[in-house]
Amino acid sequence: MSAAALGFTLVFVAITIFASMRQKLGLEKDILIGTVRSSLQLLLVGFVLQFVFHTAHPALMILIILLMVAIAAWNAAQRGKGLQGVVIRVFLSILFTEGLTMGVLIGCHLIEAIPQYIIPISGMTIGSAMVVSGLFLNQMKRELESSKGEIEALLSLGASVRQAIHLSLKRSIKASMIPTIDGMKTIGLVQLPGMMTGMIVAGADPVEAVRYQILIVFILSSSAAISSMLLSMLSYRLYFTKDERLISSR
Repeated sequence: MSAAALGFTLVFVAITIFASMRQKLGLEKDILIGTVRSSLQLLLVGFVLQFVFHTAHPALMILIILLMVAIAAWNAAQRGKGLQGVVIRVFLSILFTEGLTMGVLIGCHLIEAIPQYIIPISGMTIGSAMVVSGLFLNQMKRELESSKGEIEALLSLGASVRQAIHLSLKRSIKASMIPTIDGMKTIGLVQLPGMMTGMIVAGADPVEAVRYQILIVFILSSSAAISSMLLSMLSYRLYFTKDERLISSR
């Protein structure tokens, strides 16, 4: 795509700003900031990846992946503000998910161990884990508000912390997985995923593009499930004091 053609894409931004002004939504500033930030961030990432792909140094690749995991963890942890230690737990769950996914992909020779494959797929894996982690933490807030009496009753009857909060964890995991599961059900019928569309636009055979997309769909679904379940196991104690009282009850 030429620079001139890329410039024409600002028409979509202009339409959005015009609609916001017309409806008096007050989103013009946020849209402009988002447009500038996303453009600069993507351009910067493009140059960085170009350098990393040319050098193909493992240390640079690992550094980029760790940075991606750290940013994803910090962003997802914002849904659990007030929970001491939630950032490190989200970081560990996403990092484990990323490591397990890459280990299976490389170990089974599904992809080559080179930056051109590892970094893009890692981005999708980490992004999926980040979204699910944020949804889990957000749903846990709602669960504790609605199930506070139930949890405290179970604790008063002698249930352990894990037993008292089990149903809330279970419901939160299910809720966090809904977008992923719904996406799997409608993929190809409602939407053509980005990777598949990009390959087809670039001239790849549609059937070959579908094969790669199936791989990505399975990766995203497994990463979502693993990160959500692991985060639930790592974080459930954060909702209680040392003497096993709900923090929200103080």
